[in-house]
Amino acid sequence: MNLYVQQSIHIRMIKIGGITNSSVFQIGTSGIIKPAAYLYNTGNFSAPAPSAAADQPYNPNVTVSMQSGAAASSSR
Repeated sequence: MNLYVQQSIHIRMIKIGGITNSSVFQIGTSGIIKPAAYLYNTGNFSAPAPSAAADQPYNPNVTVSMQSGAAASSSR
């Protein structure tokens, strides 16, 4: 059986509260979403990372400034 879906999606704003290793963010239709987990030690680490500092509070509203393409290429 063939099923064809045509969609028109208009998004004015999306706010994502959190992303984890097992998160799925989907807009539109998907036939099948298969779970997959691939873990690689690309940095050749031999020990676990140190624990995070507990004295810094969690702040989900972090702002990161971005350079435009023209400004980034002219600063090389």
